[in-house]
Amino acid sequence: MKQVRPQNAHVILAEVARTERVSPNVVRVTFGGEALRQFEPMGLDQWFRLFLPRAGQDVLRLPTRSSALWYAQFLRMPKQQRPYVRNYTVRAYRAAGTPAGGGVLAHPELDVDFVVHEPASGPASDWAVSARPGATAGILDQGVTYVADPAVDWHLIVADETGLPAAAGVLAALPRQARGHAFLELPDAADAQPLDAPPGLAVHWLPRTDHRTPGVLALETVAGGPLEPGRGYAHLVGESALVTGLRRHLVAAGMGKGDITFVGYWRSGHAAAG
Repeated sequence: MKQVRPQNAHVILAEVARTERVSPNVVRVTFGGEALRQFEPMGLDQWFRLFLPRAGQDVLRLPTRSSALWYAQFLRMPKQQRPYVRNYTVRAYRAAGTPAGGGVLAHPELDVDFVVHEPASGPASDWAVSARPGATAGILDQGVTYVADPAVDWHLIVADETGLPAAAGVLAALPRQARGHAFLELPDAADAQPLDAPPGLAVHWLPRTDHRTPGVLALETVAGGPLEPGRGYAHLVGESALVTGLRRHLVAAGMGKGDITFVGYWRSGHAAAG
């Protein structure tokens, strides 16, 4: 996976400032606190490791190393003391001093969107649904995977609901003259969110009204249509079968492998380990 790493990542202990159910299947957790001044906002599809406490843990135990050695430290912890570790994407970052609510923020804030299905089905979604102000979680920044050549003629962005924050970040960061298409699959039409896309980049919402396996609708929709003329760049994120299947299709259709970034966030029917 191609990516641009942060220059000076830290393991941050962040506090929950508030939570909000922003759509039927998405809970937004806003982190705040002085520790977030150590977070380096990079925009695009910036992602991070999220460390969450296990049930019954009074203290969230975190690795102290921010390099690849964090995982070695993690494995040396007794299993019952290890935090859950999941990968999440920044939905929004607001620096201290940003106008908010008639004043300015005293501390930075970081929004993270969690996909939850009722009943919640996993450590991260369970945590997000029950999180209250003052709860803590660990954050280790990992950088961005979106690495398009500025010279490409058009962009293709494909995501399911887990990739929506990444797609939103990429769309907001693209030059305003960028053109192309974004295909965003959701469990419900009401899960659509306002996006800051360039005027020439069409956003197509794909709600799964027939309750098919996640990713199938987006894969069939994109694979069933023609590619734009010229050199394109594809950014594919979400369910594993969606992104790998669509990458194979795009390569067979003539797109260069170096012009495709694909990241499988999860596998349908498989619970994340750890």
